[in-house]
Amino acid sequence: MTRYGAQYGPDITYLGVDRCDLDEPATYDGADVVVLGAPFDGGTSHRPGTRFGPQAIRATDYLPHDGSRPSLALRTDGLRDLRVVDAGDVEMYSGDIGTALPALEAAVERVARAGAIPVVLGGDHSIAFADAKGVANVLGHGRVSMIHFDAHADTGDIEFGSLWGHGQPMRRLIESGALRGDRFLQIGLRGYWPPPATLDWMAQQRMRSYEMTEIGSRGLEACLTEAFGIATDECDGVFLSVDIDVCDPGHAPGTGTPEPGGLTARQLLDSVRRICLELPVVGVDVVEVSPPYDHADITAALANRVVLEALSAIARRRRDARDGTRWDPALPLLADRPDPTPESSA
Repeated sequence: MTRYGAQYGPDITYLGVDRCDLDEPATYDGADVVVLGAPFDGGTSHRPGTRFGPQAIRATDYLPHDGSRPSLALRTDGLRDLRVVDAGDVEMYSGDIGTALPALEAAVERVARAGAIPVVLGGDHSIAFADAKGVANVLGHGRVSMIHFDAHADTGDIEFGSLWGHGQPMRRLIESGALRGDRFLQIGLRGYWPPPATLDWMAQQRMRSYEMTEIGSRGLEACLTEAFGIATDECDGVFLSVDIDVCDPGHAPGTGTPEPGGLTARQLLDSVRRICLELPVVGVDVVEVSPPYDHADITAALANRVVLEALSAIARRRRDARDGTRWDPALPLLADRPDPTPESSA
């Protein structure tokens, strides 16, 4: 599991954070977060290209890649207040899903056993099986809940003659026993898939899925609040899985299965911030960014900020726990800044 670097393109780290090698524990000893790339699109059912997602998510930013990003809103620097390191890409040949997913699961498990939060840059959504199971292997099967942002339920059974693909990881996770169906929360579903038989299976597992019509009627904040109560009941941690196609294609065009009528970029970022502020997040993946179908890096930029928003919020949650403080979203930007020294009169 030597550091593979980048499978496609130059070997860069996420926004310039330090590198690490999973075969050298000293390089990530004491890390709070380890970034992993999962450059895999062997599970796609429509437009490919997500193998290039990790490179795009790492690189797409107009600011210097200096390993620092102070958050205006949260008053923390997620890349410095946490120790964040990047292990590079896991070697995942897109023509062999049976080898690729176990390799990723082993890498994620190694990160979790070291006490760090794995943040996985996809790749298509088939990687979620390896990501969430790798964490559950450490924290205990049935002890990790899932909050899953997506236009699609990803609970298919046999698709295109295979048990594995980006439309099936959530079913495989529940069937494996790694995650409980009744602690599985899905946000943003819409459109025309899955069929009734799959919905029946989901109901049998007691999954909770918030379709966009319900979100529009009740409000996103109310749906999230309800989901949080379920996610933290009898579970020790929450895995956050973000399929970028949860957003409307106008906000995220570069994805394999775009579905009109989704969340806005602002809604997604605010939701990720709230989740990582309020819940014990133990793993994150961001998937389905397909650069060949992107326009002006819109989708890659959003995915980059999803990761950064999660890190900033995790840092703020830890600071508040340490200092006994509480973040106030209504606080004006300069409220905690001293007034400038007045100029002396002539």
